[in-house]
Amino acid sequence: MKKALLVLVVGLAAVSLFAAGGADAKAGGGKITLMQNKPEIDAMLKAYAAIWSKANGTEVVIKSIGGTAGGVGQQLKADYAAGDMPDIFSFDGIETYKEWEALISDLSAEPWVSKTAVAFKKDGKVFGFPVAVEGWGMAYNADMLAKAGIDPKSLVNLGAYKAAFEKLDTMKAELGVNSVVSMAASVEMGWVTADHNFNSLLSNGLPYGDLSATNALLAGNVDDTRLGEYADWVELLFKYADKGVLTTGNYDSQVGAFATGKAVFLHQGNWTDPNMKAANATFKMAFAPHGSMKKATDGIFVAAPSFYAINKESKNVAAAKKFLADLVATTEGNKYMVTDAGMIPAYSNVTLQPSGMLSQSVQSWAAAGKVYSWNQYNFSGDFRQKTLIPIYNQFATGQISKAQFVDLMKKAFIANKK
Repeated sequence: MKKALLVLVVGLAAVSLFAAGGADAKAGGGKITLMQNKPEIDAMLKAYAAIWSKANGTEVVIKSIGGTAGGVGQQLKADYAAGDMPDIFSFDGIETYKEWEALISDLSAEPWVSKTAVAFKKDGKVFGFPVAVEGWGMAYNADMLAKAGIDPKSLVNLGAYKAAFEKLDTMKAELGVNSVVSMAASVEMGWVTADHNFNSLLSNGLPYGDLSATNALLAGNVDDTRLGEYADWVELLFKYADKGVLTTGNYDSQVGAFATGKAVFLHQGNWTDPNMKAANATFKMAFAPHGSMKKATDGIFVAAPSFYAINKESKNVAAAKKFLADLVATTEGNKYMVTDAGMIPAYSNVTLQPSGMLSQSVQSWAAAGKVYSWNQYNFSGDFRQKTLIPIYNQFATGQISKAQFVDLMKKAFIANKK
């Protein structure tokens, strides 16, 4: 898996692009509704959908829901109850797949399957079209670190981050920043904590695909040392974050603080490249590993962030399949994914490369084989959203101590035992 992922990320298995137009036959009338969970690509996806609609005679309606915990899942449930399910919808992993398994089409025979190593599979069959390859660590402003005399290559564990954060905190006025790190822990931004930060506990320092820490927690078995060090990491991030952004900030305020040079670090991923471009952020930036352990770790978290499923009960299955196939097979689809949306393509035939510095950093880590898995989606959305998010939020707002955070996390895992 790891080798295949790296090959596709760095584009070593390049194949000639299909001729523009994709599949031979046009979709031919009707309407497709696509619901997706990445609001940052909404405008770009709508622009591409308009181009595809005109070429294929089938209207494509894009509904982007994100920025709040469980947005797509809740909306899908509402649409299902109303008898208005979309033709294509996104899901993030195995637990969400299980919720909609009865409605998800088998895509194993689709032409793009042979061109990706990260399609969503279950029992040997393909059910999910990978939207992109994404990664995150701690994004840093390299220019500011250089001014502070901090080597980003040293940021590999708790001790190194603690020393760096302490030093940078004394230089905030000199650097012109409001905080050392831009971190969000409001309920609205719960995916930053209960998805992305949580994954540090699950996979940091472990071989790609290693589910040992994840399975132990799913079984209610808590490694006190690992959890304790992780709590130190969360405390460190919260301590050196801007309290307004941390407790009440939204996506734009969190990402904007880093993009405008008001924070040295950002707890987000390469999907923020369009935000950096919009803010005219020209400083050098890249990713360092998360420092959630005392021992050194040398990698960042890389995987497919989400997948498109096709509703098998749709009246437009053929058109929906063609829409997805054309993303991979046509120059217009490739341009949308890489040039317009700034995504790292999940398909080996796509020769375009993203221009954003954070995406380039993800590719560099992947090319070096220094990647850790995304294991957070092995836990249900309800557990992450209804149980974990409030615990992080209480810690961030000072309602509970670190000891109480550890205790609540431990009790949550035991109660969630499978």
